[in-house]
Amino acid sequence: MISREKALETWKKWNDDEALLRHALTVEATMRHFAVILGEDPETWGAVGILHDIDYQRFPQEHCKKAREILAAEGYPEAVIRAVESHGWGICSDVEPKSELEKTLYAVDELAGFVYACALVRPSRSVSDMELKSVKKKWKTPAFASGVNRDVVLKGAQKLGKELDYLIEQTIAALRQVEADIGLGGS
Repeated sequence: MISREKALETWKKWNDDEALLRHALTVEATMRHFAVILGEDPETWGAVGILHDIDYQRFPQEHCKKAREILAAEGYPEAVIRAVESHGWGICSDVEPKSELEKTLYAVDELAGFVYACALVRPSRSVSDMELKSVKKKWKTPAFASGVNRDVVLKGAQKLGKELDYLIEQTIAALRQVEADIGLGGS
């Protein structure tokens, strides 16, 4: 088991960007939520969510390639390192997601960011009143959150054997639990 405190401490050694921290916490919440659903360890899955972009701020051109070096030096286990590397599969990494942990991170990283973006444009700036249909409407608008790689999300859903609608609904549910902590809900 990896503590949230250790993951945050490691993240802060390598990053100081508030937007990246909000994204890390968004993915953490989503990973914890799915860990509970799947009967896995939410602490470890949450830590992976925090750490998944550990190398992005300092090494954007080497994203997912410097993560192994950083995380190994910090004493993280191979399963965590491999999961972090695999979330960039086909984009900046050759490590294919195989475990449930890896496949979940691959599927929800971009999706969590997308749902977050959807919340930001709502009058309430909240996920508490967000429904699947509003996210799906934005999903069909390529100009909205254009940096989100929708193909990765769809590939991730396929790897998990889950429908996109299910992943969106569960991501919304996950973010409802932490919305004040990630800057949503008018805070």
